[in-house]
Amino acid sequence: MLSAVTYLTLGALLARAHSRKRLKAFFLLAAISLTMLVGVSRVYLGVHWPTDVLAGWTAGASWAILCGLAARWLQRRRTLESEE
Repeated sequence: MLSAVTYLTLGALLARAHSRKRLKAFFLLAAISLTMLVGVSRVYLGVHWPTDVLAGWTAGASWAILCGLAARWLQRRRTLESEE
């Protein structure tokens, strides 16, 4: 769950900070790929059940979406820097 929270949140916030679509896609795809690789490696090594990994992915994705929405809300209130 921690890797999903970390990588997906960083990917979402980095994608939010850039205006180029290719760069946004790169950040999101890199974050999703890293999260998937960590989860699959946990199951492969036998340290977690697949349901544990699925729950971690779900919780991490939920947290990343929440952070992305909070950043959007703060940008609209002009509390954060505006989008470029």
